[in-house]
Amino acid sequence: MSKILIVEDDISIQALLHDFIQEAGHSVVLAADGVEALAKYSEQTFDLVLLDIMLPKIDGYGVCEVIRQKSNVPIIMLTALDNEENQIKGLDLQADDYITKPFSMPVLLRKIAAVLRRSSRQDDVPQTINYKDLTLDLDGYKVYNGQESVDLTPREFEILRELLTHKGRILTRQNLLQTLWKYEFFGEERIIDTHIKNLRKKLGTADYIETIRGVGYRIDKEN
Repeated sequence: MSKILIVEDDISIQALLHDFIQEAGHSVVLAADGVEALAKYSEQTFDLVLLDIMLPKIDGYGVCEVIRQKSNVPIIMLTALDNEENQIKGLDLQADDYITKPFSMPVLLRKIAAVLRRSSRQDDVPQTINYKDLTLDLDGYKVYNGQESVDLTPREFEILRELLTHKGRILTRQNLLQTLWKYEFFGEERIIDTHIKNLRKKLGTADYIETIRGVGYRIDKEN
């Protein structure tokens, strides 16, 4: 059973989310504003945060930013703000997904299941991918640059894993969307560019991702 923090100030929507998500087999904790959300997050451990943006006291962007300073817990942003600028802002803060209101509850439940599935690999045998100074621990969803750990979100980790698994091959944005988002993706291809930008920032001088203009991205094979 996964434990999910639902942060929503609309009581009717909060109750709807609580009932459907609990019926799907998850444990649910509720918060009605940003301050309450951060207080509950600091007191308990959660597997996923379902986070509205338009919140009293501290908005969802602020809550996401604070959580990301200390945790890579999966975050799905839930909001009526459906323009591209707001979606990109959420992704820049390293949210894992974004769904707009009004939404389909079955679609939301499938998104939740997909994000949870990605964030908790249960392979019996640890696996790693090594590339120059980078090491990807596929079992623990961790990345190391030399001896230093690099904190990535589950989505960033998966994009890097795909690029390293297919070294020397150009992966188009559509390739990545079809492989990683599958049925739960309903946005624009630009979402890939945002995740790549975040990856490059975190990898710093160890950024080996090459942009193939107008096509996609590639990590070259080692010489």
